[in-house]
Amino acid sequence: MIKHPDDNSPSKNIALLLGIIFIAFNLRPAITSVGPLIGFIREDTGISNGVAGLLTTIPLLAFALLSPFAPTIGQRLGKERTVFIGGIILTAGILVRATGLIPPLFLGTALAGAGIAICNVLLPGIVKEHFPTKVGLMTGVYTTSMVLWASAASGFSIPITNGFDLEWNTSLGTWVLLTLPALLFWLPQLKNKPNTVHSFDDETNQPSVWRSKLAWQVTFFMGLQSFLFYCLITWLPEILQARGIDASAAGWMLSIMQFIGFPLSFFIPVIADRLSNQKGIVIGISCLYFIGLGGLLMDGSFVLLAVSVFLFGLAQGGALSLSLTLLGLRAQSAKQASQLSGMAQSFGYLLAAIGPFSIGILFDMYHSWIPAIIIFLIVTAGMLWSGIGAGRNRYVFENSA
Repeated sequence: MIKHPDDNSPSKNIALLLGIIFIAFNLRPAITSVGPLIGFIREDTGISNGVAGLLTTIPLLAFALLSPFAPTIGQRLGKERTVFIGGIILTAGILVRATGLIPPLFLGTALAGAGIAICNVLLPGIVKEHFPTKVGLMTGVYTTSMVLWASAASGFSIPITNGFDLEWNTSLGTWVLLTLPALLFWLPQLKNKPNTVHSFDDETNQPSVWRSKLAWQVTFFMGLQSFLFYCLITWLPEILQARGIDASAAGWMLSIMQFIGFPLSFFIPVIADRLSNQKGIVIGISCLYFIGLGGLLMDGSFVLLAVSVFLFGLAQGGALSLSLTLLGLRAQSAKQASQLSGMAQSFGYLLAAIGPFSIGILFDMYHSWIPAIIIFLIVTAGMLWSGIGAGRNRYVFENSA
């Protein structure tokens, strides 16, 4: 009889859980630490807003390019070993861009994005394989871990730079101190061999996940919520500074925006796992986005801006965790979860990559953030439409088209 993954010894499960948590710690800081420092980077290097937006766009392009290949690499080398390789690449990227020179800055950013992409894609499959009856809970745990340090990186970027009298590049390099413990905690997982056991017969005879209408809806939901997330972590400090808020306070508001999402980032996957469908959750998240973004269009007080940040902070926490949960809920096995994850994070992040760069160019053209906020509202409407489809109680291969 095949041993159920949930029946592994408690010590192995605890070691895996700690490894997942520490890997998740590193899936956003290399990106979210950039937004508050863009003004320093732009002033020191002389690059434009559009080029500065590439510092967030490049990792997303890396996500898009590598995500389709990560499941295949993970199947051949073992998902756990491939995640370790991804962590090494991420560490190298952080160190390379810490030189402060423009070419290494962009090269290191690309390497960091590549490392994150590998881990991004394979973690849902690892969760589905080892904790198949606890997908929602485990997704909530690692999503919350990810959001924790994503927000910390945004909030501490300016204080680290100013408090220790560091250059912006040294400040970006300090996040290597988070990747090294993650690699150590992941070492026990390198003993695992590639899993060749499949949960369903003739899984190889199933149609490509790229032909599934439901998979495309999951992909668009992932991509559009990512579009909003990366645009806001890149440009929200600049938007708030245009409304009269100083750079340090704007950086902390960006951090608070992500911190506010903690409760939803944990509880949404747990709730979603217990519901027959997730349409109601999608509608609730979209309403929070609409109201919060609408507040940015109004020429209001600090309090109004703070409420707006609070609302779409809640929305972001819920949207990110739900999109990751759907990768497991819409799949029937660990292999399918990895395939769906590869598709959703490939095309989805390609869609998201358009955001920071195009928004920077848009501001250079109009010298106003109003057009950008209107685009954010339109994207939210698209996220609502795709999310309602993705929230149906079906598997991706039940309705291929």
